[in-house]
Amino acid sequence: MMNDKHATTVLHNGVHMPWVGLGVYKVDKGDEVVQAVDAALKAGYRSIDTAAFYDNEEGVGQAIAESGVPRDDIFLTSKVWNDRHGYEETLAAFEESRKKLGVDVIDLYLIHWPVTGKHKETWRALETLYEEGKVRAIGVSNYLVRHLNELLKDAKIVPMVNQVEYHPWLQQPELHHFCKENNIQLEAWSPLTRGRKFDDPLLVKLSEKYGKSPAQILIRWDLQKQVVTIPKSVTPERIRANIDVFDFTLTGEEMTELNNYDVEERFGSDPNAFD
Repeated sequence: MMNDKHATTVLHNGVHMPWVGLGVYKVDKGDEVVQAVDAALKAGYRSIDTAAFYDNEEGVGQAIAESGVPRDDIFLTSKVWNDRHGYEETLAAFEESRKKLGVDVIDLYLIHWPVTGKHKETWRALETLYEEGKVRAIGVSNYLVRHLNELLKDAKIVPMVNQVEYHPWLQQPELHHFCKENNIQLEAWSPLTRGRKFDDPLLVKLSEKYGKSPAQILIRWDLQKQVVTIPKSVTPERIRANIDVFDFTLTGEEMTELNNYDVEERFGSDPNAFD
């Protein structure tokens, strides 16, 4: 049931993943990320999403260790960066991330971007990590349908998660459908459009109706689309607000209005043009 902040989706291997987590992209290492993760865990978040590229894994690990929240209650995600693709390189990169995070097991490990010509060997490394019990789930990030089709030709294990830019202005329906058909959980990065659409008239109207912020409306829309979401903030008040989205429901008509916003507008990098 998606009715409280601890609500989870069940990945195709049976692992439970929270619907809402904290993203820490562009959160400074050291005090800033420690304080953000600490605020999130105190607010009831049980999912934290980081990556080797973010250069803040140590702070994430420190905050988790100092939080008093049992490690088994926290769903921790990290990702392998583009310059570490390849089988042995990925195994080594994982070990570095694991040590920085200070954990024995990472709950979800993702390929950050589909590097042409190398990501199949990288995926084979993730399969090894999964089979050895070093990760509880494996997945990809920024994969379009063509990348997924290419990967699935040789993969032993279907990715559990695909994390992509996702919001009403970029819905990628073909990709969403493909992921549903293959039991791959879609996850949204930049769900809040980096704040650039908060003055949208419909968001403002819905905010007034429900007594919620534009950010909360966007997060709720994600959830009702069955998409996991990881909004980023370093402000404790906003961190608390971003998970306070389980006490209202957008109507079918309101969902349709937001669905009609899809114009393929990106605020981050395009996987088709990413080097």
